[in-house]
Amino acid sequence: MELSHELLVGLAKSFGLFWLIALSIGITAYAFWPSLGKRFDTAANSILDDEDGPAPAGTLRKEDGSCR
Repeated sequence: MELSHELLVGLAKSFGLFWLIALSIGITAYAFWPSLGKRFDTAANSILDDEDGPAPAGTLRKEDGSCR
């Protein structure tokens, strides 16, 4: 059996399609898995836990200094 360019392109397109469908289903199942809800809620609120409020005008927080 000779591997022609058209055959390889067809296989690659089919494999890529099925791979992306399976990956999408897996990621969606992971995101909506009931036992992982607490982990996602903690991650969503963790950035808000250490805030004291807005910084006064003209001051830099320690995390702002490395961005400049």
